[in-house]
Amino acid sequence: MSLSTATAPIIAEPSAAIRRISPDTSSFPLFAAIAALVWGTSAALWYAANGLSLSHYDARAHLVVARRVIDSLTPGWEQIGAVWLPLPHLLNLLPVQVDLLYQTGASGIAISVASFALGVYALTALVVEATHSRVAAATAAVLFMFNPNILYLQSTPMTEPLLLGLLLFATWALFRWATDASWRRIAGWSLAAACLTRYEAWPFAASAVGLAAFVRWRAGGDYAVLVKEVAGVAKYPALAAAAFFVHSRITIGTWFVTGGFYVPDPATQGQIWAVTTLIGWGACRLGSYALLFASAGAVLVILRAARNPAHRPALLTLALVAVAALPWYAFFEGHPFRIRYMVPVVAAAIACVGVGLGCLDARVRHYAALAVLMGTLATTWPFDSDAAMVREGQWDVGKTRAREVVTRCLAQRATAESVLMSMGSLAHYMQNLSRAGYDLRDFIHEGNGVLWQAAVRAPGDHVRWIVVEERSEGGDELAQRIGRDPRYLAEFDRICEAAGVALYRKRASPDLRDEARSGNETRPGK
Repeated sequence: MSLSTATAPIIAEPSAAIRRISPDTSSFPLFAAIAALVWGTSAALWYAANGLSLSHYDARAHLVVARRVIDSLTPGWEQIGAVWLPLPHLLNLLPVQVDLLYQTGASGIAISVASFALGVYALTALVVEATHSRVAAATAAVLFMFNPNILYLQSTPMTEPLLLGLLLFATWALFRWATDASWRRIAGWSLAAACLTRYEAWPFAASAVGLAAFVRWRAGGDYAVLVKEVAGVAKYPALAAAAFFVHSRITIGTWFVTGGFYVPDPATQGQIWAVTTLIGWGACRLGSYALLFASAGAVLVILRAARNPAHRPALLTLALVAVAALPWYAFFEGHPFRIRYMVPVVAAAIACVGVGLGCLDARVRHYAALAVLMGTLATTWPFDSDAAMVREGQWDVGKTRAREVVTRCLAQRATAESVLMSMGSLAHYMQNLSRAGYDLRDFIHEGNGVLWQAAVRAPGDHVRWIVVEERSEGGDELAQRIGRDPRYLAEFDRICEAAGVALYRKRASPDLRDEARSGNETRPGK
């Protein structure tokens, strides 16, 4: 028996219905998105009530980057930065200037919840339109909405939720463009937006455009027209990336930042097998082994089904797998392991499972969907306090509480005095200090350019207060200077420390000390 004969019964026979969305299924994505919006809002409120909305250090740091464009000693577009991609901060730039929204992260969380709903809409629309199966679409939506790690992230101001929403929307838009040229601009703009959100979108965009071009080529038509249409889509993400390179060059003098913000991990640096197994383990930790195995099977089903032209556009779902290239490369280069880098991989697996289920024959589909749901939800359940992302999100909680000692010491500072502090290492602490009445313009940091450089070279000439991160990632630039030159802060006294953060205060000059002593001696009652 041939392979094609043996596998034919489990693949759904294509029909005209696959290319046409009937009224009863076209409304399904909208209902799913509304459910996701309500569900996501409820989850955000639950995590906020449990003090977890801003527990992740990067959640607070993203708020700081958006805020500092206006709230800074040197405000301006340069403050948007050149390491993190700009779209999440641009969307939150104006709302986060409101103190309440900045201190609670509410505006960033609202963007995440909306992105969560957008992702569910695009995911279900993709599955329904690619396979005409509401069972498969509902299964994918449940896997996405009930994943505790995705649900936690959409309850924070992190950038992953926006990325997931845009990735899934771009995949759906490209699916539409593969059969309808009028979707070219929508597909292009959605790819550009994703590429300006997180770097995982860059390999995805390249793969997605390539697969979309293949699908349109196999559909027939003039070759010259096809090249023109593919170029018309590809130019959007390409120009977005080019604009970011130019911005980086103007802002920090280099086209692209590839290192310098972490200490390489020898356990993964240059280790192909170690990195590959780590990626697999991380994906399973976030989504379950059942989901990983189901997604592998779904890829095979999609490839098999795509032999028929009616199912061929479903190949675009496989472009999502390319998001794994970014964490693989990062860990291979020695970037410390962060399990949240595998969240897009889990979303890609869910999308593949949804489309793969829809490509199965109806007699098999329901049983397969039930098996995937039972296998996945048995180990990953919403609001799981032991979920990998929830645990990672609390790494800094103990340090945050301990740093209140330093905050109390800083209360001695006069209102007009600036504090020298590395935003690259302590942005999350700067956001915490907002509750103690500090604005970002109270700090001299890397975003201040020449002012920062001058203060770092000769701190005694510019500031009276310095906060130093001494432990994380080998210590910040100030800690490294202290290590190289013990006399670097000779004019300063170390007055308190907590959780690896030390506070220094400049000594008063002899004349000022004599004046203060004289004032104390003549004070009434002394």
